[in-house]
Amino acid sequence: MLAGNAWAQSGPARPIRLNPENPHYFLYRGRTIVLITSGEHYGAVINTAVDYDRYLATLQADGLNYTRIFAGSYVEVPGKSFGIQRNDLAPAPGKFLAPWARSSTPGYAGGGNKFDLNRWNPAYFRRLRAFLADAARRGIVVEITFFSSQYGEAQWKLSPFNPANNVNGLHLSDWKKINTLENNGIVRYQEAYVRRIVREVNPFGNVIFEIQNEPWSDRPAPAGVINPYLFPPARDNFPNNVQTADALSLAWQAAVAQWITSEESALPEHHLIAQCYSNFGFPVRKLVPGVSVVNFHYAYPEAVTWNYGLNKPIAYDETGFLGRGNAAYRRQAWNFMLSGGSTFDGLDYSFSPAHPGGNDMAPNGPGGGSPALRSQLHILREFLQSLPLVHMQLDRGTVVHASGVVPRVLSWPGHTYAMYLDGKGPSAVTLKLPRGHYSGRWMNVVTGSAVAKARLSSTGAPITIESPKFTDGIALHLERAQP
Repeated sequence: MLAGNAWAQSGPARPIRLNPENPHYFLYRGRTIVLITSGEHYGAVINTAVDYDRYLATLQADGLNYTRIFAGSYVEVPGKSFGIQRNDLAPAPGKFLAPWARSSTPGYAGGGNKFDLNRWNPAYFRRLRAFLADAARRGIVVEITFFSSQYGEAQWKLSPFNPANNVNGLHLSDWKKINTLENNGIVRYQEAYVRRIVREVNPFGNVIFEIQNEPWSDRPAPAGVINPYLFPPARDNFPNNVQTADALSLAWQAAVAQWITSEESALPEHHLIAQCYSNFGFPVRKLVPGVSVVNFHYAYPEAVTWNYGLNKPIAYDETGFLGRGNAAYRRQAWNFMLSGGSTFDGLDYSFSPAHPGGNDMAPNGPGGGSPALRSQLHILREFLQSLPLVHMQLDRGTVVHASGVVPRVLSWPGHTYAMYLDGKGPSAVTLKLPRGHYSGRWMNVVTGSAVAKARLSSTGAPITIESPKFTDGIALHLERAQP
């Protein structure tokens, strides 16, 4: 367990914010932190079948400090959406707890009565506040995602904003316009929903707001491709195409951000706002006003390196479509975080409604997750938190060459160096370090154990060291000896 758990148990705190000395990382409860998790599929509040206390206790025990929740405007289809069989975000009939009260009119597509968007559901806000309080006690930061793309008719049929699911006389002919300002007046209900949640959670310091999950899915603006040498149609389709949100989406996202900031202007606390910018990674052209955190999904390390000059936290906000093995997600996390990322969030399908302790090991959807993976991500978190993060920056020059592997480096130049070599070794690593004596250790990223000591003296000229043997990555932490 991290030594920081004593810190995590402390009382109320001012909201998590950017570290003013190093805005690539967060400042929370007086400490510079990164956010690392392998978490449930975002339904811990809206699905009353989920024992959220046990879920949060599992994250804490596993040494993780972050989770996402969807706030209630989007739900999925049990047993069907994205092939997830046991899905926290797909409540069974009678288990969906929405922000809005039910009417006396039957006919909600997910079971039970339709919603009345003019009336709030007190039970929802009690559960939301209790979840945040429980997470705060455990040192866990929560991203609250207000909206999501609908992805298809199946999910749209379950949305409380679907005119068929409420008694408010709404009309919308094109569901792909739900998250735009051209949604036939539904926007006023969306604004009321955002403002109410913002007011309810204002006292909680462990909250980051996210405007919308994957806005490019319903409102795509093609931005580029990963591999231009593929032949069409594969070149232009997922998972090779990079998409951002279109102009209609961005105008609406700007409105949502303005609702948040204007509502908080009269409240004691102000929280960070995150924008989900694109899949995979792209040089950010322009962020929505008020945004402080840039989220990418299924991200390459270049999502960080291309946008490092923004001087904002760059977050790997979702992964989880690479099968059940641990190595792929562990490598994603090390590559991203050692490139200067602030956050890593993996979907963990071992959490399901009947298994809030994260031990559902039967196949469950497109991804993985397990106690073993969470342990490995805890090792990454410990490695990063052992560094003087307030001084650490992306380092593009210390490694001159690393034979047969891809190096990722953070450094406080002349003081501390943290390196991850992705691939298979041993590797001959040529370094260019300031003159001095250095010592440290090579670390097994699966077990966290020291593999070998590292000692070297530099004259300022390039020097080559040999790594130990490794498979699927190894880490090196070097410190310069005091003169």
